[in-house]
Amino acid sequence: MTFFQDFPVPPLPPRPRSQRHVPPPWVAAPAYELPAAVHLGKFVSRTPHMVVAVESADVFSTGCVFNLSWVLRRGEQSDEDWADLQDLFFHSGRGIRRGSGRQTGLMFGVEFPDGSKASTGVQIPYGLMEQGTDPKPPAVALNGGGGGGGDDEFSGTGTLWLWPLPPAGDLRLVAQWTDFGLQETSLMLDGGTLRQAAASVQPYWPEEGRTDG
Repeated sequence: MTFFQDFPVPPLPPRPRSQRHVPPPWVAAPAYELPAAVHLGKFVSRTPHMVVAVESADVFSTGCVFNLSWVLRRGEQSDEDWADLQDLFFHSGRGIRRGSGRQTGLMFGVEFPDGSKASTGVQIPYGLMEQGTDPKPPAVALNGGGGGGGDDEFSGTGTLWLWPLPPAGDLRLVAQWTDFGLQETSLMLDGGTLRQAAASVQPYWPEEGRTDG
């Protein structure tokens, strides 16, 4: 016997199993679904110095994720001005600039055929919302992806979660980034195509959704 073996190891007290937090459907895509991929490949905006594009959509049972990309190409800016743009490109934030009331940053929005619409420009982080303040549909949430750049260009990617699935008809996708001269611009997507794709969504564990009658 060694010195420390004379001391019995006390048992750990029982601990209740923690419950997985499931965010409301307007916040994010379902966790346990294999989405249906829909190729889109459209430019929301394309100018000599800037491109904003929607590449594809991942369709879930409750909504869809748009995969977005944007690129800023250098013009005649000096090294100092280009460095200032880099800070603005990656750190400007989104929505309403604090203290000014002015909408700035990269913003996206959607409009359904019936005229109902939503914007990331007034997006409040889910954790900061008061209880009972769930938005009316539709709702959108912009999430950053990655980005990089150098002396010639800056690029970024992100996803836009749209809840709920759009109805059949024209779905208007809108973008604006006034910091870089991108005024409000939009394109039309086919909401019916996205809704139909939801039929191909596959749950990870189908048996858990079964009810025995």
